[in-house]
Amino acid sequence: MQSVRRYSGITIIAIAVLGVTGYVLWVTSQGLAGFPLDDAWIHQTYARNLAETGQLAYLPGQPSAGSTSPAWTFLLSIGYLLGVDFRLWTYLLGAICLAATAWLTYRLYLRLPDVHRHPGWASQSAAALLAGLFCAVEWHLVWAAASGMETILFTALSLALVEYFSSQVAMRQSGEGPASLQKEQAIVSAVGIGLLGGVLVLTRPEGAVLAGLVISGLVILPLPADRSEVFNRLVGTGLSLVALGIVLAPYLAFNLRTSEAIFPNTFYAKQVEYLVNWPLTVRFWRVLTPTLVGAQVLLVPGFCYAAYLLTHRREWPALLPLVWWLALLSVYALRLPVNYQHGRYVMPAIPWLILYGVWGTRNALRPRSPALAVRVISRGAPAAVALLAVLFWGRGALAYSDDVAFIEGEMVAMARWLEENTVPDTIIAVHDIGAVGYLTDRPLLDLAGLITPEVIPIMTDAEKLAEWMQERGASYAVFFPDFSSTYQQLDAMFQQVYCTDFAWTRAAGHENMCVYLVAGGASP
Repeated sequence: MQSVRRYSGITIIAIAVLGVTGYVLWVTSQGLAGFPLDDAWIHQTYARNLAETGQLAYLPGQPSAGSTSPAWTFLLSIGYLLGVDFRLWTYLLGAICLAATAWLTYRLYLRLPDVHRHPGWASQSAAALLAGLFCAVEWHLVWAAASGMETILFTALSLALVEYFSSQVAMRQSGEGPASLQKEQAIVSAVGIGLLGGVLVLTRPEGAVLAGLVISGLVILPLPADRSEVFNRLVGTGLSLVALGIVLAPYLAFNLRTSEAIFPNTFYAKQVEYLVNWPLTVRFWRVLTPTLVGAQVLLVPGFCYAAYLLTHRREWPALLPLVWWLALLSVYALRLPVNYQHGRYVMPAIPWLILYGVWGTRNALRPRSPALAVRVISRGAPAAVALLAVLFWGRGALAYSDDVAFIEGEMVAMARWLEENTVPDTIIAVHDIGAVGYLTDRPLLDLAGLITPEVIPIMTDAEKLAEWMQERGASYAVFFPDFSSTYQQLDAMFQQVYCTDFAWTRAAGHENMCVYLVAGGASP
C-alpha cells in the first residue's frame, strides 16, 4: 500500500507540472511570452525592486503598501537574485504550487473517514488519487499556476494549513504516546500553525479567516475531556496567536507607516472601484458560478451529499474545510462580488469542491444496484468527470492564450509606446500600471489607487479625478475609455493621442487602451 501511495504522489506531481508546461508551450508556439493578467506585472515590478534595492516598493525609493502578497513578491525576487529569466522562474513557482495543491488534496482525501459501504466503484486510495489528479488538470488551477499571480500559492498554503491541522487532530484522537510527549507535540504544532497561518495571510489578506478557523479548531476539536485539557489548549492557542503575530507584525507596521492603514492599498481600492448594490444571494451566486465552470459541476451533488453525511456523522474536524469554503465565497460576496478573469479571486475554493465532491460522489454511487439506471449512472459518472476534466483543460489553454494575447496587445504594447514616445520625466496617470510600470521608466500616478492611495476616495468622480491629475502634474492619462462611466467622462474631457488598435479587443466588443493629453497638466 505504501508503494502505491508513493507512486500516486509522483504521478500527481508529474501531471500537474506537465499541465502548466502545456499551457506555457501553447502560448509560446503562438509567439507570445507573458502573463494573462496585468497584475502579474505589478508583482514582477515589486519583486525586481525588492531584489535590487531591498525595498518593498513599486517605484524605486518610494516604499509602497500596494502589494497584496509580500510572500509571493519575496519568492519572485529570488529569481532576480539568482539571475534566472523572470518568466521561467514564475512559471516554475506556479508549477510547484499546483503540484503541491494536487498532492495535498490527495493527502486530505486520505484523512476523510472511509464510510463507503458499496464496494465496486473505487477504494479510498484510488478515489484519493482521482481527486489529486483532478486538481492537477483542473483548468482554473492550471491557469492560475501559469498566471504569474499569488492565487495558486495561496491555494496550496490553505490546503497545507488544513492538512497540518488535520494531522494534529488525528494525533489527539489517537492518544498514542506518553502525556509529556503529547504535550510537547501540541506546543510544536500550535507554533507551527501560527507561523504557517501568518505566511498564508502574507500571501492573501483573506487568509486571516482560515487562520482564525484553524486556531479556533485547535481549542474545540475534538471536544476536550476535562478542564486541564481546556487550559492546555488555551495555552496552545495563545502560542499560535503569538507566532501569527510575529510573522505579521513587520508587514502591518510597514503598511501603517507607508499608508496609515493595516491592509494594503488594493484592499480598499477594489472595494470602492467595484461597489455594487445587489442582494446577497445575487452576490454569492456571482462569485460561486465561475468555480463551477468545469467538470467539477458534475460533483456538486456529491459535494452536497458529503456536507450532509459528515454533519450527520458529526465529523466536526472534517467539516472545518467546508466552513472555510463557505467563508471564502461569502467574504467576496460581501466585499468584492466580481467574477471577471475566470473568477480568479475565488479559485482557491475549487480544490475543496473537488475534494468533497469526489468523496461524496464515491459514497453516493451504487455500481451494483439492482436498478439499471442507478448502475449506469454509477459506472459512467467517473468516466464522464475524467473526460470532461481533460476537455476543459484544453479549453482552458485557449482561454489562457487569449488572456495573454490581450495583455500583450494592450498593456505591453502601450508600455512600449510610452517608452518610445515620451521623455523620461513625463508624469503619466495610468489605470493598469503593471506592464507600464515594469517596462517603462517614468514617474507614474495610479488611477486604481495601488501606489497612490490618496486617489481612492475620488476614483469614481471624473471631475475630481481630472483635477487631481492636473494638480499632480500629469501630462498623459492612460486607460480603457469604456471601463466605467468615470472613464467615459474623462474620454470626453481629454484629448485622445494614441490607441493600441488591438483587433481582438474590438472583436470582443470593447474599446482599446488609449493615451490622453491631460488638459491643464504639465507640458509633455
